[in-house]
Amino acid sequence: MVDPLFSVADQVVLVSGGSRGIGRAIAEGFAARGAQVIVTGRNSTTVEQTAHEISTPANPVRGIVCDVSDKAAINRLVAAVIKEYGRIDTLINVAGVNRRMPTEQVTEADYDYILDINLKGPFLTSIAVGKHMLERGKGNQINISSLNNDRPLKGVTPYAMSKAGMGHMTRALALEWGSRGIRVNAIAPGFIITDLTRKLWSHPHMQTWNDANCPLKRLGEPKDMIGAAIFLASEASAFMTGQIVYVDGGFTAGLAWPIDFEKQ
Repeated sequence: MVDPLFSVADQVVLVSGGSRGIGRAIAEGFAARGAQVIVTGRNSTTVEQTAHEISTPANPVRGIVCDVSDKAAINRLVAAVIKEYGRIDTLINVAGVNRRMPTEQVTEADYDYILDINLKGPFLTSIAVGKHMLERGKGNQINISSLNNDRPLKGVTPYAMSKAGMGHMTRALALEWGSRGIRVNAIAPGFIITDLTRKLWSHPHMQTWNDANCPLKRLGEPKDMIGAAIFLASEASAFMTGQIVYVDGGFTAGLAWPIDFEKQ
């Protein structure tokens, strides 16, 4: 049974940073459910390959190269999508990068690289798309935040700062645009296995730490984000805006302290 309450069929969905990892999974999830999907990324080969692989004969996915740290590239992207599709129903800001190191080793170049892609880029993309949504009086934006929005992890200070900023950006835009027909929410993924994190989580001590602290006792997969994204883009969440939905296996539910009930 197809429930129209959760339908995203025929929506025009722009997935910024949709060529791999979480973005690709979300884009594929929308395309499989009848949305007209546009994916972006910085690498033309990856963008074209992703668009081809997640397309179906009845529902082709469009790939457009865009570096979200470049305002001019963002404006060209939005103009091209509006020209081709006439509108953008849902924007999903996924593009993000990270560099793990002690904070005292972070250079200005490191900081600019992370903040430009993780925060400035999504902000400028939200505005560029938001202007068209405001003209229509209708639209939906979903930002990909992080567990770092709840509390920071060691060794990723600029990343944590960018994701905390993304959380407040979500709330601030929801406040400004809600009365004008636009909803803005965020998804905060837990620890997700992607090509960029696979090496980190291959270490046994990291797996043991996750199992001790994650109630569901596993790492997430990119496809675990699809359900939340579909929900936030559909009429099922029509009375939700300014919210951060944690899809983290329960990681933020509380502290898993090492008490032994048999020996207390």
